[in-house]
Amino acid sequence: MKKILITGANSYVGTSFEKWLSQWPDEYHVDTIDMIDGTWREKSFTGYDVVFHVAGIAHIKETKENEHLYYEINRDLAYETAQKAKSEGISQFIFMSSMSVYGIDTGIITKDTEPCPKSFYGKAKFEAELMIQPFSNDDFKIVSLRPPMIYGNALLN
Repeated sequence: MKKILITGANSYVGTSFEKWLSQWPDEYHVDTIDMIDGTWREKSFTGYDVVFHVAGIAHIKETKENEHLYYEINRDLAYETAQKAKSEGISQFIFMSSMSVYGIDTGIITKDTEPCPKSFYGKAKFEAELMIQPFSNDDFKIVSLRPPMIYGNALLN
């Protein structure tokens, strides 16, 4: 059985992923952890196979006053979480990044498209990717997912 820890309790992506995996209760065990108040730092990640880091800030109007939040939450928190996961023996860290790292508004993204983020959100996500990638080795695999805008029934609970 694979044990997965989702960082970002009550996130749309995290809860949707957990629900999807519930189809296979004998194959996956999923726990979630809230990242807001900092108590996650005291929780052991030991025993999990995967940490799926979906915690982040998005969908708020970007201003100079809240710019720091994008970097503190979407970059620094990702780095700290990946660092903890590696130090506690996790074998895979999945980082929910964003297609915003490309900074393009129209066109097609290919394997050759270079990142060039324009927003605080995209810049912070890309910087997080660059910061966590050096942690990757044979014992600690890192995956960065870059989905486009995710839509769902988050408000229809």
